[in-house]
Amino acid sequence: MRYPRDLHGYGANPPEVNWPGGAHVAVQFVLNYEEGGENNILHGDAASEAFLADVVGAAPWPGQRHWNIESMYEYGARAGFWRLHAMFTKANFGLTIYGVATALMRAPAQLEAMQAAGWEIASHGYKWVEHKDMPPEIERDQIQQAIHLHTIATGERPLGWYTGRCSLNTVDLVSEEGGFSYISDTYDDDLPYWRVHNDRPQLIIPYTLSANDMRFVTPSGFDNGQAYFQFLKDSFDCLYAEGQAGRPKMMSVGLHCRLVGQPGRAMGLQRFLDYIASKDKVWVPTRLDIARHWAINHPYQRPSLQPSKLDKAGFVEHFGSIFEHSAWIAERAWESEPRPCQRYRCRPAFRLAHTISPRQR
Repeated sequence: MRYPRDLHGYGANPPEVNWPGGAHVAVQFVLNYEEGGENNILHGDAASEAFLADVVGAAPWPGQRHWNIESMYEYGARAGFWRLHAMFTKANFGLTIYGVATALMRAPAQLEAMQAAGWEIASHGYKWVEHKDMPPEIERDQIQQAIHLHTIATGERPLGWYTGRCSLNTVDLVSEEGGFSYISDTYDDDLPYWRVHNDRPQLIIPYTLSANDMRFVTPSGFDNGQAYFQFLKDSFDCLYAEGQAGRPKMMSVGLHCRLVGQPGRAMGLQRFLDYIASKDKVWVPTRLDIARHWAINHPYQRPSLQPSKLDKAGFVEHFGSIFEHSAWIAERAWESEPRPCQRYRCRPAFRLAHTISPRQR
């Protein structure tokens, strides 16, 4: 098997992006709606929630409810959501909801407000739980359950997907489902890109954990609203300048009702909304807007040749004549590519071979 990761991407020559209105940057806000979908023995889970709440360093309580963390999640639904709803409807900015299906089913008033505001509601999975150890067949089933419940709650199936607490299989499984305009379970670029799985192209719109309010409750994160605003402003200024220089990008901002929905933190977000509103040539779309724009302006183009998918014989046949008809150079190039080692541990002989320069081999 060839090395499965893509460490090149667009490289030094990203595509020529033409955002609507000639925007220098697309700023995309996501509001994660998870309240009511988190780990809780009331939901049939084995333990209480311990992730992304103001009890920093909390651990799951097996077989017990954690009253403090439950009430923090409830704050997001009862108060934080409505504060953010007022801010974004006043600004008239596009917003994408990452909605956990079971949470949406428990939030009729909030869901009605999302739809009245014209926000995109993408899927954030069936439940807000960890997937890293979930068998593929169970995760596949939960993807289908998420789509089913989402459709019941909103009246239409989701066209965007982000699990968040995903597994190594998540992006492949969602790609195989086949009905999504985009998937966002990556953090690897400032632009969308096409990823091929089982010979089918799937649009990926990367997300963020850096410009994300989760850093209010993580070590080395944001201490206050002003620090949060400054980070968002610096990120925007960098991307805006790149766009002015002819290379527009996108900026993702991740939000949570129970986190940035708190008053002192919300003021940092409000400063950022006011700041970008004062700039010209800024596009603030939903993620679905970006997906549709990208599909029209940068449709998938199948490469005529994919060297990484050739076996040794095919590789040598195609590239053996590139340099003085010396097939041995192509053979050495094919053999020199690092391959996954058993159990991710390289044998000493393998490591030694790759410390020797091509001239020494």
